Amino acid sequence: MSTTPSSQHAAAPLRASHERLAALVTGLDEDALLAPSYDDDWSIGKVLSHLGSQAEIFDLMVAAAAAGEPVPGNEVFGPVWERWDAKAPVQWRDDLLRADRAHLERVESLDPDVRIPLFGTDYDVAGYVRFRLAEHAVHTWDVAVALDPAATVSPDAVALLLDGLGATAARAGRGSATPFRVRVGTTDPARDLVVTVADGVTIAPAEQDDSYDGSVDLPAEAFLRLVTGRLDPDHTPPFSESGARGLADLRAAFPGY
Repeated sequence: MSTTPSSQHAAAPLRASHERLAALVTGLDEDALLAPSYDDDWSIGKVLSHLGSQAEIFDLMVAAAAAGEPVPGNEVFGPVWERWDAKAPVQWRDDLLRADRAHLERVESLDPDVRIPLFGTDYDVAGYVRFRLAEHAVHTWDVAVALDPAATVSPDAVALLLDGLGATAARAGRGSATPFRVRVGTTDPARDLVVTVADGVTIAPAEQDDSYDGSVDLPAEAFLRLVTGRLDPDHTPPFSESGARGLADLRAAFPGY
């Protein structure tokens, strides 16, 4: 496929995530692929199966959008999942790398003006890259940390995804019958935020002179993993907190996916 420079630039973080995952899993044998990942009840191979089936499904959707055709819906999910579930662990590895690379190349080749309607949102190329990366980067970490307990989410993915975590919180956060608000300060990149846990969970910029039930300061990479349910005590870097509500309360608000 020909490459459109602006789409290739927009897709650079997704290419970096693909290359990181490929470096992690190329050469893993069946025993290693059947070893646990960070995901509950999922082996490393099953994470690869999940990402591979996603790559196929999203490729169908992006291809349809690029051709100006209706984007397929839930009817395509089941057959793809069944086919991937039937694969052997080594096939999960090899077919994930193939499907993921093919989808990446399609995204890189998109006309920069194409619009991709998915699940009620109309994305441009950069928006679609963030959508895909939100799953790809954290599941890559699920594999990486199983192989190296000190692994972190890639810095370029953190920088791109940090300001979109409000949508993740709204979708996956767990509310509380007793509302509370925690100020969260991050580094690399720096943000000053407030997490509100009530009927649902929201993340918004903190306001000067506002009052909170607690305060937490931590790296942005750790905050991303917190919101995606991946900041257990054994994988938490140095942080500080004060007030009546803190990191333990936020962990309960973000059970993960």
